Amino acid sequence: MLEMRPSCECCDRDLSPSDDVAFICSFECTWCADCVDGFDGRRCPNCGGDLALRPTRSPAKLADNPASTERVLAKDCAPAR
Repeated sequence: MLEMRPSCECCDRDLSPSDDVAFICSFECTWCADCVDGFDGRRCPNCGGDLALRPTRSPAKLADNPASTERVLAKDCAPAR
């Protein structure tokens, strides 16, 4: 099972598992809404795929299925200003 990433891959903003402003592509690259607004065509800058709101994870499920603590940063991504 893939773990939810804890931050935006572009600006490194914290994104909690219950955050409703996180976006993912089919490869689960993770972005905040501010950065997504700056992406060409609102598409994933890594793969060019569609971005969708990331589902949230309930606190009850987080106990057995915690979010990742590993931060991932995309190469050459310019954070939203």
